[in-house]
Amino acid sequence: MREKDFIETIKSVVGEKYIGDDCAYLKDLGITVTQDNLVEGVHFLREKIFAYQLGWKSVAVNISDICASAAVPKYLTIGLSIPDDVDGEFIKQFYEGAKNMASSANGAKIVGGDITKSDRITVSVTAIGSTKGRKISSRSHAKVGQKIVIAGEHGTSAAGLRVLIGKDLPKLSRSEKDYLVNFHNMPKPKLKFSEYLATRKGQSDYAMMDTSDGLADALSQISKASGVLMEIDFDKIPVTPLVKKFENYEDLVLYGGEDYGIIATTDFADDLHVIGEVREGEGVKIIRNSQAEIFTSEDIEKKIFQHFKE
Repeated sequence: MREKDFIETIKSVVGEKYIGDDCAYLKDLGITVTQDNLVEGVHFLREKIFAYQLGWKSVAVNISDICASAAVPKYLTIGLSIPDDVDGEFIKQFYEGAKNMASSANGAKIVGGDITKSDRITVSVTAIGSTKGRKISSRSHAKVGQKIVIAGEHGTSAAGLRVLIGKDLPKLSRSEKDYLVNFHNMPKPKLKFSEYLATRKGQSDYAMMDTSDGLADALSQISKASGVLMEIDFDKIPVTPLVKKFENYEDLVLYGGEDYGIIATTDFADDLHVIGEVREGEGVKIIRNSQAEIFTSEDIEKKIFQHFKE
């Protein structure tokens, strides 16, 4: 079974009211809540990431989900499980990275957590966002006729992962490699983009999701939840020239994952980067070089991004 199959099982047991988006919207409390785990050997390799970067990334991936819900990041708790060979300096650097990431996200604060022993490093972060003054999004809110807009580069993090593991690399300078690796290890959530859509006057219901599991996956998830066709022009996706140096770079852009950009549908696309439009139908329609192809959720599931495999 895959992650999405497990989620469906969980929903069948505990109910579907709050489960579906990456954040639970607790309207009665005026908050959204999310939680993510990062496990050594699955989500990161200890020898390929500094403790500061791991702390930063652990918070950033949760802040990104809060942004995708359109809420304002406010508070975080961190659960950290560590083996015996982790020392005090690692802990110090980890929490400095976590604190600095949180502070850069509208002054969000780390307010608690837990620390335990384990046979590998495992990080579990819970983030809380305030919905005050915000129109909260959901992946089920896309409507025919809305524009599809995007924030962030795509394919860059996947290229950075390839550099880290030394797989299928083009000729790159040291500075180019460093840029790609840093992009992968220290993502930057799209706070301004989220705020723009969440506070825009006259905005009707809209869909929004981060691209942590890949751009194509986010498009597919919105399509499935909203019952619409997501039509995009591949050539309009923001891609750094570095990524285009990689063989089959299109797969990095669509399926690479961990870019932590945001994809959204909106009535107001002015000042935003438009890559397509919501149509009647289902699936994801990708236009490239005047050729169009429609991908079902099953097609995309076969190519979906996966973390490190042991």
